Amino acid sequence: MFWDQVAVFYDFFEDFYNGKVNRELCKRVKDLICAEDKVLECACGTGMLSKHIGAKCEKLIATDFAVGMLKQAKKNCSHLKNVQICEANIMELSYESNSFDKVVAGNVIHLLDHPKMALKELERVCKPEGKIIIPTYVNKQNSGKPNWLVKAIGKAGADFKGQFNYETYQRFFENCGYNNAEYSIVEGKIPCAIAVITKQ
Repeated sequence: MFWDQVAVFYDFFEDFYNGKVNRELCKRVKDLICAEDKVLECACGTGMLSKHIGAKCEKLIATDFAVGMLKQAKKNCSHLKNVQICEANIMELSYESNSFDKVVAGNVIHLLDHPKMALKELERVCKPEGKIIIPTYVNKQNSGKPNWLVKAIGKAGADFKGQFNYETYQRFFENCGYNNAEYSIVEGKIPCAIAVITKQ
């Protein structure tokens, strides 16, 4: 699987190539987490966000479907005793409804065949008045085209099902019926848009 193969190199992209964006992204996501929160993270990858979420919340269950990514996440979060790393499918979560104060799914929506179904599953496991936090790398607004690294990753085997810029990212959630979402963007080499949905 592509994501298992790139797991050991993925931190290079996160830390060096797009480090400025990712550092600000981690700060903004961490700012949305409260000390008493029980958090579910889907598509945790190598644990970039997990490290920051786990350092603040009461409990974090960080999940991914790629075993290689989970191995790296376990290493990166080994110092956090309140973090549990698990294999899970974002499309069919085994957790009970209304279980988590915050649900985070970073950089996965554009990889899914049925992203609207995934959103409904994230909403299901989130408590009423809880927040669903969905950061996603997007194309620069002025070009609308992916940069060379995104193209290279796609050619190498990352199966991108969709691509967004900041405007079309917001439109995607509106079309899914989430009219109360709040948005922000972290600008940089590969910008990251953040959608925050409060479950009604």
